[in-house]
Amino acid sequence: MNTFNNIYKRIVKGKGMLCLSLLASGLSLASCSDYLEILPLNEVVLENFWTKKDDVTSVLNSCYESLGEEKSLERIGVWGEMRSENIVSGQNVPNHYNEILKENILPTNEIVDWSSMYRTINRCNTVIHYAPGVAELDPNYTHDQMLANVAEATFIRDLAYFYLIRAFRDVPMSFEPSIDDTKEYAVAATPMMDALKMLSEDLEKVKDNAVRRYVDDSKMTTREMAVSARENCSKVTRVAIYALLADIYLWRGEYDKCIQCCDYVIDFKKNQYAEKVANIGELTDIYLFKGIPMIRESLLNSKYCGNAYSEIFGTGFSFESIFELGYLQNSTENKYVSNCYINGSGTFGRFGVPEDYYQNVASGSNDYFAKNDCRVYENIYEGNGKFWIMKYGATEYAFETENITSSGPRISYDYRSSNNANWIFYRLSDVMLIKSEALIMKGESEFQKAFTLINTINKRARNYTENVKSDTLVFSAYSSSKEEMEKLLMLERKREFMFEGKRWFDLVRKSLRDGNTRYLSTEATQKQKENAVAIKIQLADPNAMFWPYHREELKKNNLLKQNSAYSDSEQFQK
Repeated sequence: MNTFNNIYKRIVKGKGMLCLSLLASGLSLASCSDYLEILPLNEVVLENFWTKKDDVTSVLNSCYESLGEEKSLERIGVWGEMRSENIVSGQNVPNHYNEILKENILPTNEIVDWSSMYRTINRCNTVIHYAPGVAELDPNYTHDQMLANVAEATFIRDLAYFYLIRAFRDVPMSFEPSIDDTKEYAVAATPMMDALKMLSEDLEKVKDNAVRRYVDDSKMTTREMAVSARENCSKVTRVAIYALLADIYLWRGEYDKCIQCCDYVIDFKKNQYAEKVANIGELTDIYLFKGIPMIRESLLNSKYCGNAYSEIFGTGFSFESIFELGYLQNSTENKYVSNCYINGSGTFGRFGVPEDYYQNVASGSNDYFAKNDCRVYENIYEGNGKFWIMKYGATEYAFETENITSSGPRISYDYRSSNNANWIFYRLSDVMLIKSEALIMKGESEFQKAFTLINTINKRARNYTENVKSDTLVFSAYSSSKEEMEKLLMLERKREFMFEGKRWFDLVRKSLRDGNTRYLSTEATQKQKENAVAIKIQLADPNAMFWPYHREELKKNNLLKQNSAYSDSEQFQK
């Protein structure tokens, strides 16, 4: 692979994109070498590539692959979750993870190496740059197909940038491909809010060019949809772009635009549900919660919960999915999940869970979960005297939530037979809570609408459907102030997206809005057994919410200046 990477760098930064195409289409390294032996490197010019539709498709596929490769997904998960209160030490924890858990993060820590994300970005930039020219050369590559491909690449690029911005705050931004060795690519960091504006404007240009759906799933059952219509969420769609836009607008504080984008996604799901009912009839696995179709925790006329988990995280590519990366059994592996969570063989991972998340749930005295909240039993596993991340580790769950005793429900589950768990970036409940947060920020007149969305997700998690139609939460308990509504929202997001790489970003977003880190430092230090006071003082500096630039990036790019919270670390002050 090192040989391939060297060849790839020479061609991508020099004259073309040949080897990347061969990799994406599954050809071997030998094929790449054979070609280079036939045609000398200095003759591998652009006219030998980017001439037909398949060239665009190959490189576009490699953009998806790059986003989901081990180092990229590790950073997506770690940057968004590990510094939060959700993660504690598990077993066989590498030192670079241990240092993060202790909030002792140095510019030498390998997790702050962002090269895998910029590799994804450059591949996307290359597609966006060259696809229009291919459309002029290949009559089989239509203008609409080209626009849709550009929209796909734009989404992946901007999603990668969105992770970088939320992790590092100010990052170098470039929408041009790196294809010329003679050009200097040292780029100054763009301020966070300017960068977010660039992303929203970028996505607005392409959002309606994307494919609405690749496969008509309106006549498919859940199982059929997961197999035959996986492209509708494993590839970028118009709905996915609107979801990402909603998230970016939330971070920018543009709440009306955020809500408009959320409504587009929610309305799409409502229409998708209506189509399915019209073609199939009553659905046993989806229920209208306050008019929004969501997957049931228990199938119609069944007493067993766990169905929502099984469809969303077990089988994957569910009705609620908006964008997720798939890992095919026996061919690809989600190494981040298999290393850090309970994996396919039932082995405990590098990450553990704070004990207070699970203790006393069944007795009804847990601070986070009600005793009948299915998510706690699906997300967390008790073993060897510790608590572990079970989310993604099982394919199916079955348990009853009625008449739970102090020992908890009897749970049946199937471990995943291989480490091929999908990774979900956006799903319907995410968009619902993004909208809820925007509504809360708009003020008291919107509190009831925001509460209804939060309560809808809570009702699904506690299996309140036909037999129990009352609310699981009480509006008057939270409606007295924006602060109380926001606390409710943050707690529901914590319950719903636990271990999905979102919690630390939620804490950062709230801190930016509040203008201080009090909430973040209080929450994040709950897990600390030692030095909690010192870490809380450290996190009082708003700059400390973000990660340091890696030492090597500071060496390569003299336009970068180290985050001041880390500038005294070792010899890397700039």
